[in-house]
Amino acid sequence: MLLKKLGNTGIPLSEIGFGTWNYSGGVQPLRAAVECGVRLIDTAELYGTEEIVGEAIRGRRHQVFLATKVLPRNFRRRDLIAAAERSLRRLGTDHIDLYQLHWPNLAIPIEEPMRGMEELVDAGKVRFIGVSNFSLRDLLNAQAALSRQQIVANQVRYNLAERTIERGLLQYCQKNGITVIAYSPLASGLRNIRAMDPERVLRRVAQTCAKSEAQVALNWCISKENVITIPKASTVAHVIENVGGSGWKLQPELAHLLEKRIRYRRRGALEMGARRAVRWGMQKLGRWQ
Repeated sequence: MLLKKLGNTGIPLSEIGFGTWNYSGGVQPLRAAVECGVRLIDTAELYGTEEIVGEAIRGRRHQVFLATKVLPRNFRRRDLIAAAERSLRRLGTDHIDLYQLHWPNLAIPIEEPMRGMEELVDAGKVRFIGVSNFSLRDLLNAQAALSRQQIVANQVRYNLAERTIERGLLQYCQKNGITVIAYSPLASGLRNIRAMDPERVLRRVAQTCAKSEAQVALNWCISKENVITIPKASTVAHVIENVGGSGWKLQPELAHLLEKRIRYRRRGALEMGARRAVRWGMQKLGRWQ
């Protein structure tokens, strides 16, 4: 497993981690991942998987860089600190390596959760601050709200069929030493990439590389500067396949073929603005997590 530095921290992370959204595989795949060299395990209070992650890493905590997230409804400073304490108990640890704001909360000034985040760092309960699903504007506002710390990561959706972050966010993170943690690197199932690939380019590239289609899709993600990824794996065999996405390099001409021949989505400014307006309205009404 190859490693990449987390932001400008100097902390080496496996370029393929383990995501636990909608996870029900039990402790064995998680433990197998650690044994295979996976260092980053990502969870969230929303997922309901913090307890199983805590059980899986018991006795292995020193081998794992542990990331979790706080829901937007808990962005008030006091609520955020209380949410972190609950996550620590569920995870069975005394510190969170990377604590992330799960989505922007447009109804609460960003200064409030960031103040809570810095208090958690000062108390030794959080090592590094991250965000998730933040646009470039949200990311800039969040960083400006910090007085002593830096945002080291932004966790966003990124895969061969979903490339919205290439509209400036990816480039900004690369230029400013912010790690992009790509979730859904297989588009929530390879079938969704295949649906955008009528010429079966992914299959042809996989055959050329003597790799599986999943391994090629993962390697395409991590071939990007400052990008690591967190696929889910429900079995030990699936873990081993995912780990095989690292340790080799996709040839530039093959990467170019994937990028040019597989159809993909990049949401435009109008769609992003509409989604933001809906989120703001729902959050104002208290109907958005």
